[in-house]
Amino acid sequence: MILLVDAHALIWWLAEDPELSGPARRAIADEANDPVVSAATIWEIEIKRQRGKLRTPDGILAALEPRIRVIAIDGADAVAAAALPPHHRDPFDRMLIAQALRLDAVIVSRDRAFTAYDVHQLVA
Repeated sequence: MILLVDAHALIWWLAEDPELSGPARRAIADEANDPVVSAATIWEIEIKRQRGKLRTPDGILAALEPRIRVIAIDGADAVAAAALPPHHRDPFDRMLIAQALRLDAVIVSRDRAFTAYDVHQLVA
């Protein structure tokens, strides 16, 4: 199963923070699953880190290896994200929804706004 990991879940995973739910932690660690993170999520984290709104170490891309891979944003993802109903206004999360729909992925997140869309979610 493809797991599309949201920003807060990714940060908790990397920090081994107990805030990440047990089911989410086990799913990401399970070798049978394919955990991925969107380039949009990396962008969001880095913007917040640069503005001082988020404390994460430098080198997030290196920290992902070898378990979590980054997926690119393509034109079709951009069009799909823009076309989504406006249940969620955050452009980074709208991109995750579009990518999850394209990949038939499960979004790992605590964001309740995802439930308004036809995506599978594992509560982080």
